[in-house]
Amino acid sequence: MSDVSEQKQIQRSWDQPQGASFEEWMNTRVARFSTRKYDWNALKFQADYDPKYRRAQMRYIGTGGTGVANDSSVIPSEHFTFSTMIIPAGHEGPPHLHVDVEEVFFVLRGKLKLVLEKDGERFETILTDRDVVSIPPGVYREEINIGEEDALMCVMLGAQKPVTPTYPPEHPLASIKRG
Repeated sequence: MSDVSEQKQIQRSWDQPQGASFEEWMNTRVARFSTRKYDWNALKFQADYDPKYRRAQMRYIGTGGTGVANDSSVIPSEHFTFSTMIIPAGHEGPPHLHVDVEEVFFVLRGKLKLVLEKDGERFETILTDRDVVSIPPGVYREEINIGEEDALMCVMLGAQKPVTPTYPPEHPLASIKRG
């Protein structure tokens, strides 16, 4: 679709709704912390398998890559998702892979061991307050809270609705069906 006239006919999530005032429109573009709730069920199927995978997502823009199909409280987006994630002390996000998008982790507080793998090569690093990483598609990522407190990070994915991530074939979660 390179024709500009064709592009103008498509309603995008950021377009001002017909009949909405500027204020009404802008209010739909604000997601306040006070109206968010941590969703401990978004990845519950992982925690049901092993409690060390228990963590929570708080969605702001789009529904993210956790597989949550709909959340009416989020700001719609065309090209990315943005959420926060709580990883309790001693817990971890299992190794997973996004085939279609970059994923960004920005640590607000805490101490995470980040493990990245691709084609048999492995990279590990520690992320702490205000550290950020951008992980390309096709690279397995795993984040482990090695600190004494809950870790809080921002998570951004580079698509409106990313393909549901997969796990390494040998990982136990690879054979579990999402509930």
